[in-house]
Amino acid sequence: MSDEAFMRAALDLAAVLKGRTGPNPTVGCIIVKDGVVVGRGATGEGGRPHAEEVALDDAGARTEGATAYVTLEPCAQRSTGAASCSQRLVAARVARVVIAVADPHPFAAGAG
Repeated sequence: MSDEAFMRAALDLAAVLKGRTGPNPTVGCIIVKDGVVVGRGATGEGGRPHAEEVALDDAGARTEGATAYVTLEPCAQRSTGAASCSQRLVAARVARVVIAVADPHPFAAGAG
C-alpha cells in the first residue's frame, strides 16, 4: 500500500469518533511495519488518550523501524507534563512519521 492509502486508513479511523473528542481534535494514527498495520488508534472521547498513544499501545513491541501515519502533527509537549506523543514515538523507535496536516497549537506548531 502507498503512503496515501495508509493515511486514508488513519483518516477513516478518526472519522469514527468525529465530534466526540472535544476539546481536542479527532485524530487517527496507523502504525505500519514492513507493509503490515501493527497498530491503530484514534483520539479517545473527551480528548484523551491521544491517537498516537492508543496506536503505540496496540502495536506493542512491533514499533522499531515502523512508520506512523497520523492525521494531525503529534504534540511536542503536554500541559500535564506527561511524555508528548512525539517523545513516545521516538522512544518506541518509530523510524518515520507521516502527517496529513501541521498542528498550529503551541504544543506542536512544527515541533512535533
